[in-house]
Amino acid sequence: MIAVGTIARITKTMQMIATAKFTAALVRAKDSRPYTDCIRRLVGEVSGAGGDYDSPLFTPKANTGKELLLVISSDRGLCGAYNGNVLRSALKHIRNTIAQGKEVEVEAAGKKSAAFFRFQKMAPTEQFTLGDKPSFEDVSRLANRYIEGFSEGKWEAVRVAYMRFESSSRQIAEVIQLLPLAPKTPETTESSESPKQNVSEKSGTTPNYEFSPSAGEILDDLLPRSVKTTLFQAFNDSIVSEQIMRMIAMKAATENANELAKDLKRDYNRARQAQITTELTEIISGAAALE
Repeated sequence: MIAVGTIARITKTMQMIATAKFTAALVRAKDSRPYTDCIRRLVGEVSGAGGDYDSPLFTPKANTGKELLLVISSDRGLCGAYNGNVLRSALKHIRNTIAQGKEVEVEAAGKKSAAFFRFQKMAPTEQFTLGDKPSFEDVSRLANRYIEGFSEGKWEAVRVAYMRFESSSRQIAEVIQLLPLAPKTPETTESSESPKQNVSEKSGTTPNYEFSPSAGEILDDLLPRSVKTTLFQAFNDSIVSEQIMRMIAMKAATENANELAKDLKRDYNRARQAQITTELTEIISGAAALE
């Protein structure tokens, strides 16, 4: 019982820590989402007025038959099905891509994904971790490397496997296309676009702007920024999802430990009562035999 009680106290503490981290991560994710959505909307509006503007981020430089997949996982365990769902989604995408005759280069953001792919005999070419509070500067350097590699024709597509945060009760593992720039088409059936955006798209209305500098010059700055903000949002969503799932897992573990402690205490009391009853019976029997 002492060991079970100790485990319950440890899991309760981990639940409280995960709750605090979840609250802070949720604030960061919510603060960055409006900026990410605004950048995407601006890219769409400016692209519509850009005429025949072309960018190396729109189409692959060459059909190399090679894609890059960044898998975002956690560094630590005890977070429920978080890592399992992300890795299962990533592995499914890899197998489908290989079945199409293409090669997939894997990069792992997180120790769990790196260990998983090494076990699968698919050692990642790059392994790194950005911690619980990824900075935009670190993500920007990562995005710049992807943009440079894609523009040079190293890969014909760059994708990200991560856990998208919808709400405290809903997180979706998906694979999104980071490059070439295209409408977001996750491999899950759900869409992350807001209903308001969908209504505006269906209406077919497009604002009429005059751009200074030209739309092409604006897009030269907006397109790389869009890639960076999308990747940054993916990291933020992943961290929020990890902490909420760890919080739920530790809450369940604490409740199970408390229930087990109750069962053990009841069994102990029954055994103790049976022993006392046996001893009293022996004493009474011995006293009766002396009379």
